[in-house]
Amino acid sequence: MRTDTRLSRMLHVLIHMDRHQQSATSDTLAQMLGTNPVVVRRTMALLKEQGYVTSEKGHRGGWTLSKPLSEMTLLDIHQALGSTSIFAIGLSTDHPQCLVEQAVNGALTDAFDEAQALLLERLGAITLAQLAEDFDARFRQVCAEDGTDLSQVGH
Repeated sequence: MRTDTRLSRMLHVLIHMDRHQQSATSDTLAQMLGTNPVVVRRTMALLKEQGYVTSEKGHRGGWTLSKPLSEMTLLDIHQALGSTSIFAIGLSTDHPQCLVEQAVNGALTDAFDEAQALLLERLGAITLAQLAEDFDARFRQVCAEDGTDLSQVGH
């Protein structure tokens, strides 16, 4: 079964956009993600509808952030992308009158609901700024380990 990677991929894109502080074309983002610019435009349009990014057409056009990373949570971006189901596990409904199926589905539904509520709560508590800070710390650590002078590196 194929997993939906849009959330992690868009979080990645948004943090890169913040770090580069210049507009990014759909072509550039598509190349970074290994996908088609049309897919990027379609996905970024969802973020634009919710006010997280803006776009400019033309020679110096591209996508830019509309809000600081500190004002965006993982939950915000998940919801902007369409809030796809968190779980790939589904319920069997082949025999809806079967009491065993009803018991199984009842237990699974309760477990899924509790797990989803916990996950969504956690996503709402993490800002993109926190992810960017984690990146910065990892970047500094790697540079310290290999002796790279941070003043000479643009990231």
